Amino acid sequence: MRTIQFREAIAEAMSEEMRRDESIYLMGEEVAEYNGAYKASKGMLDEFGPDRVLDTPISELGFAGVGVGSAMNGNRPIIEFMTFNFSLVGIDQIINNAAKMRQMSGGQFNIPIVFRGPTASAGQLAATHSQAFESWYANCPGLKVVVPSNPYDAKGLLKASIRDDDPVIFMESEQMYGDKGEVPEGEYTIPLGVAEIKREGSDVTIVSFGKIIKEAYKAAEELEKEGVSCEIIDLRTVRPMDHEAILKSVKKTNRLVILEEAWPFGNVSTEITYQIQSQAFDYLDAPVVRLNTADTPAPYSPVLLAEWLPNAQDVIKAVKKVLYK
Repeated sequence: MRTIQFREAIAEAMSEEMRRDESIYLMGEEVAEYNGAYKASKGMLDEFGPDRVLDTPISELGFAGVGVGSAMNGNRPIIEFMTFNFSLVGIDQIINNAAKMRQMSGGQFNIPIVFRGPTASAGQLAATHSQAFESWYANCPGLKVVVPSNPYDAKGLLKASIRDDDPVIFMESEQMYGDKGEVPEGEYTIPLGVAEIKREGSDVTIVSFGKIIKEAYKAAEELEKEGVSCEIIDLRTVRPMDHEAILKSVKKTNRLVILEEAWPFGNVSTEITYQIQSQAFDYLDAPVVRLNTADTPAPYSPVLLAEWLPNAQDVIKAVKKVLYK
């Protein structure tokens, strides 16, 4: 094992796959000459050249469409959005073409494409640059949605996503690119659709994903001092979702708190809550509690932003609520 940054894990995953398969290429704004807006493609232009690491104009609709057409013709593109907030400009290509083409062509076309880039808030970037669209994309049949929370998962999941024959939405975070973690020296992949128990516990299940899961870890450390044992599940893949892992944990702990950095209406937490109440209602000793951002656009003010985002103290209060403490 060795310790590397999240951005290095992303670059390694893409580079290793591009060495393995010449049909894979990277395309997006500033991915080549600038080594990526967040340096997640550092060194790739030097190794693979301008035919396989392509800078684009500021034209998400255009290069998303080029990627879909290229995938229909036998290539395996990686399309980087500087942020998924900008993917809204190209969402027609993702939803109406990438996600639907396999069914509409009667299986004649697979679309092996990865759309990747940062999601959710990244500090004081204000309302139009701080949005989480995991549930939006997960709502669309035909798309897989992956949200890693550490370098090890990021590399293994991205390699699996690139090899997948269906379109994958791979969502990262500006605030995680500098995070460090252990990654194996050799080859490995992590299958999509498999959650992981990051912390074993017996009193309450906490389900989360992406960078906000760090707040669950902080809360669990504090609660342990009070004798409360938290089990933390990292979804890793939002769609397909590993319902069985959550069900198994809830049947053990009998309590569930969901932590998600997204607006509260119709999100991933809502889907998990439905699945648990429909399949494990008799195991619950308390109502499910979900923690989301405030139901407003993200504020620019640092004071308001701190209130807008769920944090470790919110998780502690939620856990105590389901424990009736």
